[in-house]
Amino acid sequence: MPVLGSQRRLLGSLNCTPPATLPLTLAPNRTGPQCLEVSIPDGLFISLGLVSLVENVLVVAAIAKNRNLHSPMYYFICCLAMSDLLVSVSNVLEMAVMLLLEAGVLATRAAVVQQLDNVIDVLICSSMVSSLCFLGAIAVDRYISIFYALRYHSVVTLPRAWRIIAAIWVASILTSVLSITYYNHTVVLLCLVGFFIAMLALMAVLYVHMLARACQHARGIARLQKRQRPIHQGFGLKGAATLTILLGVFFLCWGPFFLHLSLIVLCPQHPTCGCIFKNFNLFLALIICNAIVDPLIYAFRSQELRNTLQEV
Repeated sequence: MPVLGSQRRLLGSLNCTPPATLPLTLAPNRTGPQCLEVSIPDGLFISLGLVSLVENVLVVAAIAKNRNLHSPMYYFICCLAMSDLLVSVSNVLEMAVMLLLEAGVLATRAAVVQQLDNVIDVLICSSMVSSLCFLGAIAVDRYISIFYALRYHSVVTLPRAWRIIAAIWVASILTSVLSITYYNHTVVLLCLVGFFIAMLALMAVLYVHMLARACQHARGIARLQKRQRPIHQGFGLKGAATLTILLGVFFLCWGPFFLHLSLIVLCPQHPTCGCIFKNFNLFLALIICNAIVDPLIYAFRSQELRNTLQEV
């Protein structure tokens, strides 16, 4: 992406050869201390993308096959899987094209490569934005199903869900086009970072509130059964662990990428920030890891979906 530095620019691969790197090296920094640089081998990067591709294709296929899964909640999960699939495919596609260019297998004009790079960048950016949006949509859907259970089917209807899905895809594409077009404007980076922070805050507030309500409900049941401590503590620990995993995976996988964007604005010339910039490919690999983990958290925990996957 243009906003993310030159590490992954296809056009740059026409005139340069990447240095040989080890999985973990200390990169010298002329203006400061040595930098810890974690290099992601091309084979590992592509393998992660293929694993994500298989997982998310299975999720989409299972939801499409089973009519019992044709509900707003599963449509949001299906769209999340499609977004994660695009995140992985677009990054792997860019890596594959770069390797072909460097090997001399793919010979083409610089203008063609520039256009291809722009298309892939828009695909990467739109898939990332849509993935974050659908994570937020799933959180809102679950919140409504818990706190407005009796009105859920009248609030979250299929037509409304389709409109939300269409709006997210359109907004993601427009956002990506604007971001790629005006990548050298600071406000673009700030908007992307602000969007991530807002989505993280939304998910944290909703899931913490849901956990508090669930613990309150479990405490009430425990009082009726006169076994308050064991039941309540066990449920609270399980809920806290689930919440920690859900938000922790989200933050750990997406946080470094948006930290990279923030530092481009805050300290583009500082040696320490320069050390962080060197690990950009690691941050992309973490996002692909998130695309691998998302089906495990949101899709494969459903017994109905697992049964459908066995049939598929």
